[in-house]
Amino acid sequence: LAREVCQFANILKSMGVNKGDRVTIYLPRIPELPIAMLACAKIGAVHSVVYGGFSVESLHGRIEDSESRVLITADGGYMRGKVVNLKAIADEALQRAGTVEHVVVVRRTREPVPMEIGRDYFYDDLMNLPISRGPANGRCPTEVMDAEDPLFLLYTSGTTGKPKAIVHTHGGYQVGVAATLKYAFDVKPEDRWWCAADPGWITGHSYIVYGPLILGATSVMYEGAPTYPYPDRWWRIVEKYGVSILYTAPTAIRGLMRFGESWANRHDLSTLRLLGSVGEQ
Repeated sequence: LAREVCQFANILKSMGVNKGDRVTIYLPRIPELPIAMLACAKIGAVHSVVYGGFSVESLHGRIEDSESRVLITADGGYMRGKVVNLKAIADEALQRAGTVEHVVVVRRTREPVPMEIGRDYFYDDLMNLPISRGPANGRCPTEVMDAEDPLFLLYTSGTTGKPKAIVHTHGGYQVGVAATLKYAFDVKPEDRWWCAADPGWITGHSYIVYGPLILGATSVMYEGAPTYPYPDRWWRIVEKYGVSILYTAPTAIRGLMRFGESWANRHDLSTLRLLGSVGEQ
C-alpha cells in the first residue's frame, strides 16, 4: 500500500498537483480509492471523494465548487451484477466543469470507454511510467503539514439545499478517528476489522481508510451489495476471512432482517466478537 501510494503521489505531482490543490475522487469501493486519498494526503493536496452512486449533477456540483484540477474515476463499477458506467457520468459532468485539467481512469470493468487525448489517462499506464517510481526508487517525501491544514472536503447530502463542503483538518480529525476506533471498538492486533460503509461517506473516510490504518488494523473492504447474489453475502465474507468486528448501518441491518435468520445461520460466525451500528438521521 505504501509503495502504490508513493507511486500515485508522484504521478499527481507530475500533473502539477501541489499542496492545497483539490482533487476529486469518483470511484467504486476498490483499493485505488484509498490509494488516491492517501496519495493526496501525502503531498498535501485536498481530496474530495464523491460517492460512486451519485449522479452527473451531484458530481458536477462538487467538482465545480471545489475547483478541482484533477478527477480520478474508473471505467465503471459493479453493483448487483450490473456495471455502472462511471466514466460516462464523469464525462458528462466535465462538459459543465471547466477546472479539471487531468482525468485518471482506473480499469475496473475493462469495458471500452472514450478517452480524451491530452486529458484522460489510464491509472495502470501511469503507474508503469518511470515518473511513478519517483526520484528515489518509488519513494515520495511526505509533505509536512500543520495540524489545521485541510485534509479533505466532504459535502453534505444537500437535502436542505445546495450541498456544502465541510473541511476536515489533518491533526484533529486523525486523532479523533483513531481515538474513537481504539476506545469504542477495542481493536486489537489480532482482530480483523470490517466497516461495511463506503469511503464516499464520512464513516468510510474515518473507519475504512484513516482510523484502521493509523492503528495498523487488518481490514476488509467489499465492493457490492449485502444481498447480492444472495442474502448471505456478508456472512460468507465474515466466515471466509474470520472477521471479528463488524461495523455497519441501521439501513443495512433493516434490509437484512427481512430475510430472517436462516441465511446467517448457514455460516460459522464464531469469529465475531463485537458489532457496531453507525448513527443515522
